[in-house]
Amino acid sequence: MDLFHSWGVELAVHLQTRYSSYGGIFNLASTVADLHTTFFWLFPVWFHLRRDTGLRLIWVAVIGDWLNLVLKWVLFGERPYWWVHETRFYGANPVPPLQQFPFTCETGPGSPSGHAMGAAAVWYVMVTALLSMATEQRCKPLLYKLLQMGLWMLMGLVELVVCMSRVYMAAHFPHQVISGVITGVLVAEVVSKEKWIYSASMKKYFFTTFFLTSFAVGFYLLLKALGVDLLWTLEKAQRWCVRPEWVHMDSTPFASLLRNMGTLFGLGLGLHSPLHSEKKNRSVASKAACIVISLILLQLLDGWTFSSGNHMTFYFLSFGKSAVALLIPTTVVPSVLCRICRGKKEEKNL
Repeated sequence: MDLFHSWGVELAVHLQTRYSSYGGIFNLASTVADLHTTFFWLFPVWFHLRRDTGLRLIWVAVIGDWLNLVLKWVLFGERPYWWVHETRFYGANPVPPLQQFPFTCETGPGSPSGHAMGAAAVWYVMVTALLSMATEQRCKPLLYKLLQMGLWMLMGLVELVVCMSRVYMAAHFPHQVISGVITGVLVAEVVSKEKWIYSASMKKYFFTTFFLTSFAVGFYLLLKALGVDLLWTLEKAQRWCVRPEWVHMDSTPFASLLRNMGTLFGLGLGLHSPLHSEKKNRSVASKAACIVISLILLQLLDGWTFSSGNHMTFYFLSFGKSAVALLIPTTVVPSVLCRICRGKKEEKNL
């Protein structure tokens, strides 16, 4: 395995040396590929344009990231930025000059890549949704084929850039990003076939959130009782990251878990709130207003940060913030706009 890892390090050094001028693009790719983009940008747009696709995005992203966490705990994947300093593979020879960046110092295990897996799952959902829309509009066969080819090629290009960015950042080895892409597509395909996610009750949202959280925590506690520390990577990140401020608390496994569980629970609350409306024949202007206002409010919410000094408080606030982020586009904004429009209509009728 050390030989396999060494090839990955050589590729990372090659990318950092040969393609250093593309650092900004790789940095952007890692930023956009994070599921934060799905929750705070993509979901509000898709939810108001095509409700089922918005729901599928959240379910696929949450289930996929939960599975990614479990797989990382099982596979114990190394990361290049600490592996080069701890391996004996190089012996007395100098260690390859790997650079580090703000996105390098992830604190969890490295296999499979969460960014590659999340991006593959999310793009798979969006591409299949667009192709479904084209079919519904009775798109001509030739035009459909061109659209199909273009969308899958675009997804392939995006995934390639995301994978290159993760290797360039020395956050992952090549085999980790490849396995992430494959797993992400499989998760998206399997979850998308589950029709019950589009009409799940609040009870199902609650028990799904409870089960996923309990399973992950229980798995962690079980292995810890057996003498296996699943947080072994945190010490490595703190030790080998060149800048302590690049080690972020929100990249830890439990922060990711509770953030995703808060997202799923918030979606359930939003869909089953007394204020929520499933009115389908809304005007284009109404949908556009919901999207724009939701995005503005979500960016304001995103600007709310809190201290990671107390871990339990940090996890609790991460859960709450993620839940509120889903309440805003599903219930808060549509209900407020509906009341405003209703009030204006009543004024006109007086």
